[in-house]
Amino acid sequence: MDNLGGIIQKAVYLGVGLASYAGEKANEKLAELRTETQKLADEMVKRGEMTTEEGRKFVEDMMNKAMQKPTVESSPETGPREPRRIEILSEDDSSSESNQEVDKMRQEVHKLQDELRRLQKD
Repeated sequence: MDNLGGIIQKAVYLGVGLASYAGEKANEKLAELRTETQKLADEMVKRGEMTTEEGRKFVEDMMNKAMQKPTVESSPETGPREPRRIEILSEDDSSSESNQEVDKMRQEVHKLQDELRRLQKD
């Protein structure tokens, strides 16, 4: 049981680390986007295609769009964030070795599902 606590602790640390890393990468990409957008706006102002005020507004609009969260649309069949079901179909029964491997995998999946159910009850 102590081992399970260690695994959970490591999983939490991994999640926190991944979130931190993703945040740093997102900030870096936003900074790059701001720089590139500013360069584009400066070039357009220099060419006379937009005013300085329009350039500033353009950069602000682009940054606001970049920081908006994407909307996740859910389909009526699955609903939001529901895992997709995968079914393994066997097309050719001539390969007995392949079928044995598939059967072993199915048995392993069933064992893991049973173990998951047991853990969820505890």
